[in-house]
Order: sequence, then C-alpha cells, then structure tokens
Amino acid sequence: MTSQKLYYEELLATYSQASAAIALLKHYRTYLEMLPSMRRPEESVITIPLPIARIRDSTTSQNEAISATSRTAILLPCEVAILMCDPEWKIKTGKEIFIFIHRPDEDFSDLLGRWRRTQVMLGKDYEWVLPSRYQHILNEGADKLYPIFVLFEETPERIVRGLKGAQLPFVRQTEIATDEGLPEPELPVETEE
Repeated sequence: MTSQKLYYEELLATYSQASAAIALLKHYRTYLEMLPSMRRPEESVITIPLPIARIRDSTTSQNEAISATSRTAILLPCEVAILMCDPEWKIKTGKEIFIFIHRPDEDFSDLLGRWRRTQVMLGKDYEWVLPSRYQHILNEGADKLYPIFVLFEETPERIVRGLKGAQLPFVRQTEIATDEGLPEPELPVETEE
C-alpha cells in the first residue's frame, strides 16, 4: 500500500469519529454554526463513513390511477456524511455536510465529479441507512447539502486552483510521524474559503 493510500485510509478512519469531524468544521464558521448545540457538539452530529442512502423513485401508470414507490439503496461517492441532529429532540435537521478526501491518483474532474454526483443522487427524496445506534432518528433528506474537501500536501496545485475557482471549501492536511514510523494526519492547519 502506498503512503498516499495509507494517509487516505487514516483520514477516512479519523473523520468517521464525531470529534474529528467537528474539529474539521471548526475551520469554517458557517459550517460550525450549523451545529444544533455548541454545548453538546458530539451529540449534535452523526457521522456516517461511506454513506448509503435509499433513493425513492415514484412511478405512475399511464392512466395515473396506480402509482408505486420504489427505494433503491446507493453508496454515495463521498467519504463521510455529517448529519446534524438536535440532541434534545433526537431529530435530524435539514443540513448535511459531505467530506470528500482526495483519493490517490484522483484529478480535479474526478474529485469535483464525486461532489456533483452526490448532488444529483440526493436531488430526489431519500432517507439514510443509519448505524443501529441511530435507527430511532427520523432521517429524511436535507434542505441543503454542503461539501468540504480534504487535500494533502502532495495534492496537485491544479486541484487547489479548481476548488478555489468553483468556490468550494477545502482543507490541506499535513502529516506527522507515528510511533510505528508511519505518517498519520494532524488536524487541518491550512484552509481556504
């Protein structure tokens, strides 16, 4: 496994935890302000690594007297979905944030394309396949979707320029060495809004 693949896997594991996802949101005030409770931030988010959504498709027969709804489960092309949840009422709010980590050998069109596919897929009625701990929460779709991109020091500059041109938020991730000699990510240090 290459070092870039190791960094990618480490970040996926890191941002799957609510505390690390909240630390990432702290770099964008508008995203941080979406948290329903600043006193109980970890109870205000649900992180879903490699998220699955059930998309509802309605079909109507020719005479429109018979309609049917089918639900198709799809794996979204993002790394982590962050759902905002009111800690008192145990309900999901209408805002969702999606983390896109730059994948090894991925170029700008691939990275941006994953966000665009997510927007298209979630443009219909959908519900989340939630971890068992959160099965009791109402989990209908969102009013608004927000992306955040996590890049590496080695990420090509054209990707940075492209995200700036598309006016999409990103964080550059730096690495530090672990006890085993393998690099692991620190919390983000450089951000662009």
